[in-house]
Amino acid sequence: MAKKAGRAAPWRYRREESLGYLVNYLGRVLARALERRLLKHGVPLGQFPLLLTLWEEESLTQSEIARRLDIEQPTVANTLRRMERDGLVQAEPDPAHRRQVLIKLTEKGRKLERPLKLEALAVNQAAAAKISPSDLDTFRQTIRLLLETLEERADV
Repeated sequence: MAKKAGRAAPWRYRREESLGYLVNYLGRVLARALERRLLKHGVPLGQFPLLLTLWEEESLTQSEIARRLDIEQPTVANTLRRMERDGLVQAEPDPAHRRQVLIKLTEKGRKLERPLKLEALAVNQAAAAKISPSDLDTFRQTIRLLLETLEERADV
């Protein structure tokens, strides 16, 4: 039986057509571009998500940060230690729960919010320069729907 022209076998996995591959590759390229900009401010890329979380809501426990970012707790602990060493955060006992420690931004950490967010916005704008605002909105909505779908499915 002759194969239909233009149709790949259903089992063929082609990276240039793979949603996972393309999204992952885009993420790595965006991360490299952002890292170059963040390092000008002395902040490694791995610290940026934690800063974003603390700028949204300060005084969180290490486990709350890990849960919100969906990052393993040991990774968060190591990153927080480096951030404390770099003077970006400080750990303080929770007055309501003595056994818990709250992570708070230092003045240095707070002052980095505007410049680092501007760097991230610049990378996003550069990446989206050839995309219309409506297509970009559709792209964001599609990504959110993909995430929602995968988070709901335990069988994947």
